[in-house]
Amino acid sequence: MEVTARLKNASLSAQKCRLIADMIRRTSVASALNVLKFTPKKGAQIMLKLLESAIANAENNLGIDIDELKISAVYVDEAASLKRIFPRAKGRANRITKRKSHITLTVSDEV
Repeated sequence: MEVTARLKNASLSAQKCRLIADMIRRTSVASALNVLKFTPKKGAQIMLKLLESAIANAENNLGIDIDELKISAVYVDEAASLKRIFPRAKGRANRITKRKSHITLTVSDEV
């Protein structure tokens, strides 16, 4: 059985979040938790919370054994960006794009 957890509008660019997603894709849940706890990136803390949510969904909603779970898929998509203006010299302005992302994490007990 597959269980999915989604996080929308995470305040992190998709490019930075995909670095973390590549580290845990197709691994067991126990090793992914271990990797995420000791990775010093903002995306790792966000992904850790999402993974714990997916584990809780699998355990409480479907009664799946946690020890058999594996991460079957992790998708990171771009969300709508916030556009801000930063003042510069001589009356000019630069645009700052604050990027966001949608993260989808799927765990399953199948091989």
